[in-house]
Amino acid sequence: MRLSDLLSRAPDTTPAQVEGFLDDRRLAWGKHKRIKVGKVFHNFHCRQCDDQRTFESGDELSCLGLDDQAVSIDATLRCGACQAAVEIWFLLGSAGDIFDRAPTVQIERYTENLRDRADRVGSTTGPFADLLKRAQLAYEEQLGAGSMIYLRKIFESITFEVAEIAGIAITTPKGKRRTFKDVLQDVNEQRNIIPQRFSANGYLLFSELSEVIHGNSSEDEALKKFNPCLQLVLGVVEEVNRDNVFATAIDELGWGVDNIDEIAGERVVS
Repeated sequence: MRLSDLLSRAPDTTPAQVEGFLDDRRLAWGKHKRIKVGKVFHNFHCRQCDDQRTFESGDELSCLGLDDQAVSIDATLRCGACQAAVEIWFLLGSAGDIFDRAPTVQIERYTENLRDRADRVGSTTGPFADLLKRAQLAYEEQLGAGSMIYLRKIFESITFEVAEIAGIAITTPKGKRRTFKDVLQDVNEQRNIIPQRFSANGYLLFSELSEVIHGNSSEDEALKKFNPCLQLVLGVVEEVNRDNVFATAIDELGWGVDNIDEIAGERVVS
């Protein structure tokens, strides 16, 4: 396998044996070397083309020596259609000497600088897209608690926004803020924002996020919990978006908003 094939799989961190790319010579700390390992390809949603495109690197990549088991690699990728450019960076590690003829290496860190020119394929759009992007970036920087803060912010924000639209009070008659648990319960009873498969455990998701944020979990535990919590938060966002789609369609048909709740309550989750 050529190194470019491994880099094109990022953020996959599975180790693989690759053809040597340092000519059997140590690359000293702080020294740069241009390496020819094939082109790196990544699919992104190009904003200028407004479509999914394959971005590709040049024939050479920039490699920076760190030690005998690690190098840093920078690459600039361009859209095959409009030539919009983005940057990606890899920290590459090896259990043995990375300058061997056929080292086994893995991507230890991967970072993208899309510069508002592209988005990851399948990334969420809408008002919470920026928070989701920040959560993902924090996770990739190994900031477990930081990534969870953004997920909880999304969960809280979308719950309070739906509460406001549905006319559900978020404060008590005395003006004190109601507990999130009570607001969430009322919102879900009226608008079904929690996916059916875990509708009884909506607050448990909030508790999981809060436990990490308040320091009751290690960073390693937080990183392990990130992806499952991300999927559940995305489930809430998608459920609310689906409700909005129903609302728009019903309004256009003139059926009356009272039917939204009836339809929402009849959703079938496959």
